[in-house]
Amino acid sequence: MGDDAELTAAVLAAQDGDETAFRTVYRTVHPRLLGYVRTLVGDLDAEDVSSEAWLQIARDLERFSGDADRFRGWAARIARNRALDHVRMRGRRPATVADETELSGRAAESDTAGEAMEALATGRALDLIARLPQDQAEAVVLRVVVGLDAKTAAETLGKRPGAVRTAAHRGLKKLAELLGEDPETARGLDALPPQREPRSRPVTSAGVTHTRARTQKDM
Repeated sequence: MGDDAELTAAVLAAQDGDETAFRTVYRTVHPRLLGYVRTLVGDLDAEDVSSEAWLQIARDLERFSGDADRFRGWAARIARNRALDHVRMRGRRPATVADETELSGRAAESDTAGEAMEALATGRALDLIARLPQDQAEAVVLRVVVGLDAKTAAETLGKRPGAVRTAAHRGLKKLAELLGEDPETARGLDALPPQREPRSRPVTSAGVTHTRARTQKDM
């Protein structure tokens, strides 16, 4: 997720009206937030729903208070709410379009979640995540892709941290089975951040009101 101190500083500067800082926040957080939205609404609508989420983030930024970890959780909650509103309008959670043969992959010999984690950054893996039960899909993406700790992910989902850990574990185990030993899915990937755990003491910072509303073009 990059340097948390730099993201925290960028959020504070954006709250003070620094448009360059807001673009830094957007470019840092958006790719993984978009991956989360994809698991909820599918490929076709993910960009539109993410754009709606960012417009709300820009509008409500002055009310946010906290560090980089808290900002990622706050942004994820906004994105989730926009996505669920979209799903309610459509009537169901759509399946992400993907090759059905991806779901019949050989089980990995070691059957470990670690092997699945190594491949989560690819579009193919996100397609597979979207086929998991929604509680598992959200837990996996929030913890491994977005990089939230169990407590923040639980706050985003309105669940207990233990339930989120369990759902993430089950989802990763299932992904390990689906991914198998597919070298095309795992090739060329950098290591993803480990599942984050809460810090020993909270870090908070006061928000400063930004000077004007931002538009999607500013991002």
